[in-house]
Order: sequence, then structure tokens, then C-alpha cells
Amino acid sequence: MKKVLIANRGEIAVRIIRACRDYGLQSIAVYADSDINAQHVQLADEAYGLGGNSPAETYLNIPRLLDIAKRSGANMVHPGYGFLSERAEFARAVIDAGLIWIGPEPETIDILGDKVKARKIAQRVGAPLVSGTEEPVKNAEEALTFAEKYGLPIAIKAAYGGGGRGLKIAWRLDEVTELYNSAVREATAAFGRGECFIEQFLDKPRHIEAQILADKHGNIIVLGTRDCSLQRRNQKLVEEAPAPFLTDHQRQRIHQAAQDICTSARYTGAGTVEFLLSVDGTLSFLEVNTRLQVEHPITEETTGIDIVIEQLRIAEGKPLSLTTTPVPSGHSFEFRINAEDAGKGFLPTPGTVTLFSPPSGPGIRLDSGVVKGSVIPGTFDSLMAKLIVTGKTRQQAIARAQRALQEFNIEGVASVLPFHQTIMQHPDFISDDRFKVHTRWIETDFINQVKISPRQENPYPEKVTRTFIEIDGRRHQLGLPTELLQELSLSNLGQRLMTKNANSATEETITTPNQVSAPISGILQSWYVQEGDEVKQGDVIAVMEAMKMETQLTAHRSGKIIIHAKEGSYQQAGNALASINGD
Repeated sequence: MKKVLIANRGEIAVRIIRACRDYGLQSIAVYADSDINAQHVQLADEAYGLGGNSPAETYLNIPRLLDIAKRSGANMVHPGYGFLSERAEFARAVIDAGLIWIGPEPETIDILGDKVKARKIAQRVGAPLVSGTEEPVKNAEEALTFAEKYGLPIAIKAAYGGGGRGLKIAWRLDEVTELYNSAVREATAAFGRGECFIEQFLDKPRHIEAQILADKHGNIIVLGTRDCSLQRRNQKLVEEAPAPFLTDHQRQRIHQAAQDICTSARYTGAGTVEFLLSVDGTLSFLEVNTRLQVEHPITEETTGIDIVIEQLRIAEGKPLSLTTTPVPSGHSFEFRINAEDAGKGFLPTPGTVTLFSPPSGPGIRLDSGVVKGSVIPGTFDSLMAKLIVTGKTRQQAIARAQRALQEFNIEGVASVLPFHQTIMQHPDFISDDRFKVHTRWIETDFINQVKISPRQENPYPEKVTRTFIEIDGRRHQLGLPTELLQELSLSNLGQRLMTKNANSATEETITTPNQVSAPISGILQSWYVQEGDEVKQGDVIAVMEAMKMETQLTAHRSGKIIIHAKEGSYQQAGNALASINGD
């Protein structure tokens, strides 16, 4: 029997495991130390530890992944989305190892993964396109020159990026330099390369995309459109299919451009061609994602096509199971259930899920990577689950979504459920005759009245304790969840928690007005100031990164800054990073 190594984690690993089981294949899971008890590890036929907790040590570790593939007897590799899914070098390494790569050819990933080359293909086939730089810019000064020539806003985009990472929108000239530098940092951290190019950014654009499937026999099918306009920090929160409020001409233009671009690139596998649509009707090609999309379930619900199984069929050399674009059946929404506090600007909130009670009923599907007791690490993406709601019409889907979101209950970590509940009552999103949501709607139009979630403390560290045992005279490494060892070694866990709470209270009482505290648990990426600098209230003084998202720290008062924490260090939320001594 064929075995599929799933080079990913969380809900997408679970989704692929279930598709493998439906298709008759065995699944091999891999896990970081903090994921030792994760749902995807428990559901897979086999699971292997990657040894470590950082992305570089684990899900981005190509030699380690290939070693596990060899040891487990896997003969196929599915990368999921994120991590290595759009890295041509991983696809080549998989193929060179004699394994089947479930995705486009490495050469195609190279071409379409380079956003500059992808733009040139779009130009060649006549796809709609706004002005942009022919090649990546060398520095922030070149970005400024482009902005001065073509006007604002401009998009600073990672040439090898995707998923909204390494993408910054500059609306003022005085922010171009910092946003360019931030985009380079994000792109380097996420994709290993920091080159960025510049293009015009459309005013209040909608984000529209077309899902495609292409086999190795030359057949390319557009399955339909999705609207993914509701975003924060260029990361999608709510998607729907088919994309509403499009004219027949716009929909046909999107379908044709997507098919032409993929045909020119000799695409195979599942992929998504993305566009921006401005309020004045201007349509522009954005990029091609050479992988499975997070939001693929809403296309599955409205077409009846299992996109993951189609990926498996294509990888095996089989033809597509359909020959023409299906007529959409009904309307579907997807809500990303992230571990983020919407009341605090969508700050990530890693921790332990103490209650996970999802909804059910007509039209409800849940793709989840967590259950009660799951640990949400601070080192990976904040996505816990996806709630997919489908109805015969958009209005029926909205009504079902309103009901389902009220039923959903998560405790232990903050979630974006209160935000979703608010959105599904907002006329800008749910009206029959208008659609006012755009990619910056949350930042510019949405009045955020979502309450701040109470802070939850995780009593256990997110790691594995490793030791060694001897079996029949042979030494073996043994990894056990630290939580398990702590429970075994503590006779009174309640006493431990009481002590921790007492310590927390003590820390709070000694916090001074001068203290700059970490707003999130994550990596202190860089300081923008130096020891002893004079800062003004509101100045950006540092940036932290958690769950692949940057958070800027601003001075809460004016004065001289004294730095306590080092760049690159991991900090818990509330830790003292610096102090600002005022007059």
C-alpha cells in the first residue's frame, strides 16, 4: 500500500490524513516536540518526531523530513500549505529521493513562486494587470522612487512569498522605508529570501481568486471563484464561494485569465490564481499560489469535488475526474478559527485549549486540528480550526453561520469567534444588495468593539522532556510530554497552580509605570532604539513576532529607554522588556 508522508501539522495535516483514508492510502505524520499530542499525530497511521520546536528545526527541515520518509517507507509526500509547500528545492529533493511529489513540478513552482516572473506570464497571456517594477527593487530608496512616480498606495511584495507574508501596503511616503524593511524581514524569515518588488495597490480592492485543477494529460479546469476580502494584516479571516456580486463579464475574465496563466506555466496539480478587484471595477492579477489553499473546503462544498483526493489522483498520473467547470451548487462560508484576541488587535494567544465545543446541524462542516486539551504553540500559525457553513443561497448560509457561531465555544485560549459573530451581523458584509468589505476594511472601516478576552495562563511548557532507556542492551532515546512528567511528579497540582497564581499576582504588583511589557508571547525580533535613547510617546521602539505575525511595540510614555531583553529572545506575555524613565 502507498504511504503518504504529510510534511505539515495542524488542521491541514488532519484534512490530508482523512483524504488518504478515504482514498485507501496510509498516512505518516511528523511532529515538533510541542505537537507530540496533537490531533494529527493521533489520527495518522504512523507518526515520527522531528526533534525540536522551531520551524527551522522541524517542519522546514528538509533532510529530517526525507530521512523520516525513508525510515517509514513513505513513497509520496504531501506538503499541505505554508512551510515547504511552495519551495521548489523541497519538491526537487522529494523527487530526487525517488518519491512522488504531490504538487506542481519544481520548475513551475520556481516560475510562479517568483512573483516577478509570474507577472511577466500574466502580461504575455493578456491577463489584467496594474503597473509594477520589472524586477525586485534593491532597497527602500527604489521603492520610494516608484511611489513618487506612480502614486500611492503601493504594495511591497515578497518576490518569493505567499499567504500574505512579506506583503506591506504603504499609504504614506514616510512609511515606505520601514514597511519595505519589515517586508524583507518577514519574507526572509518565512521563505528564506527577502527580495521584494513594488506595484500599484488598488483602492479598497476585493480579493477574488479562482481555484484550478490540472492533470498531467493537459487538462486544466477552473472549479470556480472565491472572495477572500475580509482580512487582517493581509491574512484572511472569512472566505466565501462563489465570489458574490460579480458581473458575468468579471467572472468570465477571472476564469479565462486563470486558465491562460496556468496553461502557459504548464501547471499540474491544485492551485489558486488570485486577483484584486477595485471599487471602480479595475481587475488586476495578484499571484499564483502553487499549493492547496486554506480555503479550499468552500469550493469543495459548492462543487462536490474533493480537491485533496484530486491532488492524489493527479500525482499518480490519473486524469481529472471532471472535464468541465462545474456549476456552483449553493453558497459556502469559511471562518478561520484562530487563537487570537480580536479585542486586542488580533494578538496571538498560545496556550492550552480547555474547552472545544463546536457546532453541528444542517450545512455545518468542521476541519479542525485541535480538541480539548490541545496545546497551541507560540512558534507556529494561530489557526486552530475552520468552520465551513453551506446553504442553498447566500442568505441561508448567513443564517446558518449566525447560528453556528453562537453555538461554538472555546476556552483556555482567546479566539476570533467574537469577531466572526460581529461580522455576520454587519450590513457591510451580509446585505443583499451591497458588499462594502475590502482587504483593509478591518483597519479602516470596522469599529472594533469586540471585548478583550481574559488572559489565560498555560500551566505547562510547550515541550518534550527527552531521556534515554535501554532495551535488550540497546540505547534508545525516549521523549515524553513534559506535562505528563509534571503530573506524575506533583502530588498536588492545585497547590502548584495556586503558587503560580500567587507569583503572577506578585509580578503584577511590582510592575511600574515605566515598564514596557511584552504584549504577546513570542520572539523579540528587533529593537528600533538603542540603550539610553530618548523616545517620545507613540514611537515604534521594537517588533515582536509570534505565530508568523509581527507586532510593533510603541512607547507608552516619553523619556530615556533602558533595555532589559535581548533581540532574538523568547518572551512571555507580560515580561518586562524595557523601562522608560521620564521626568
